[in-house]
Amino acid sequence: MTSQSSCPPPLKVPLLNPTSNGDCSVTLLPSPSDDESTITTTRTTIFFIVVGYTCDWVGKILTRILHVLCVRRQTKDSHARAKASNPVQVYMLLGQSNMLGMGHVNGDKDGTLEYAVHAKGLYRYLVSSDDDGDWATSNSVRNVRVMSSGSGGMRVYHNEFLTVRGDTIGPELGIGHCLEQFSSSSSSSTPIMLLKSCIGNRSLGWDLLPPGSPRYDFNRRTYAGYKDSPASWPAGDPKPNPASWYAGLQYDADIANAKSVLAELDKYYPDASSYEVAGFFWWQGDKDRYDPSYATMYERNLVALIKQLRSEFDAPRAKFVVATLGQTTLSAASGTEKPILDAMLAVDGNSGKYPEFAGNVAAVYSHPLSKGGSSNGHYNGNAETYMNIGEAMGRATVNLNDQAQCVDNKVIVANEMTKRPSTQDGLIPAMV
Repeated sequence: MTSQSSCPPPLKVPLLNPTSNGDCSVTLLPSPSDDESTITTTRTTIFFIVVGYTCDWVGKILTRILHVLCVRRQTKDSHARAKASNPVQVYMLLGQSNMLGMGHVNGDKDGTLEYAVHAKGLYRYLVSSDDDGDWATSNSVRNVRVMSSGSGGMRVYHNEFLTVRGDTIGPELGIGHCLEQFSSSSSSSTPIMLLKSCIGNRSLGWDLLPPGSPRYDFNRRTYAGYKDSPASWPAGDPKPNPASWYAGLQYDADIANAKSVLAELDKYYPDASSYEVAGFFWWQGDKDRYDPSYATMYERNLVALIKQLRSEFDAPRAKFVVATLGQTTLSAASGTEKPILDAMLAVDGNSGKYPEFAGNVAAVYSHPLSKGGSSNGHYNGNAETYMNIGEAMGRATVNLNDQAQCVDNKVIVANEMTKRPSTQDGLIPAMV
């Protein structure tokens, strides 16, 4: 060990400037094209070099600081590379509170994301490769979450490149990772936006009823069609005066909020100028199980939703992935949960019931992926449930895209597949 009184020869620490391929080259001055933050970083680094001449231990510390600065610059540049001329691929996340996200992030107990990653070694892609334990940040997937209750004003909760931020998570981390892996396996980087627009405690049969849905009779009552109010009235009676809420109000709000984001695309995906709605993720159904009429009509309403969303965003080929309620089993589904589960499995393209959904709609049977609890209790806030279902929904989408498959965080094209997952595994088989 060298004492402070006898410092070794001056430590030569070069300025680190990442090149286009991610390497760090030696430069002495910032480029005229660099932005102010880069110039500031360069000036700071020059200062560190001067101070680093004092003695070896200072130099080692400053070398580490320079490495961090280089990584941050690399991240900035890789984000810039993701701002390709290709249209942003937009995937919308819709539903109610479990899609919103109730998985706990913080804590050293089983069930939190921190415990799953650091103690159990799961989902290691969420952690930065810098050995500092920080959460990693995606290079190409933008995470946007907006919300309003009915016609109330829209609030923005997330608008950043995908990373772990906040106290709770939904399925977006697993979804985004698989989509990013699939994108990176292609010849060009594809910018991706996860656009979540939803709120908790909403039913498909009432709050999220899609446009064009007609009235219907059930158990001697007439139930509202789209924009009808109130929710129901005695069959054969004149329709009562409307209430303050109407059928489909939350659908209108969620879709209006999503369109508001897309209308200002570069505000939510920097420097982007065009987009394509590539897919929809739907995780919902809990509130519908409390009303037998909504549960009975769930399949009709879900089919209408898929078609309406594609029409709404002029995206006839957009993929659609639905996840079932985690507590509902194939073998023991009963009561109002059975028609909801049956409806979700029926729209899957492999079921054959809806030929137009073949190859573009998939269902994820989530019971094997759930770590316990139920949808109305948000699966006890277990982050692994949200990660597992998110990953499965992402894989299901990849399975629908170019016959590829996302397995163990790697994308495998169809001709390399050796095993196709089954519905019982929580995944829907790829269309091959």
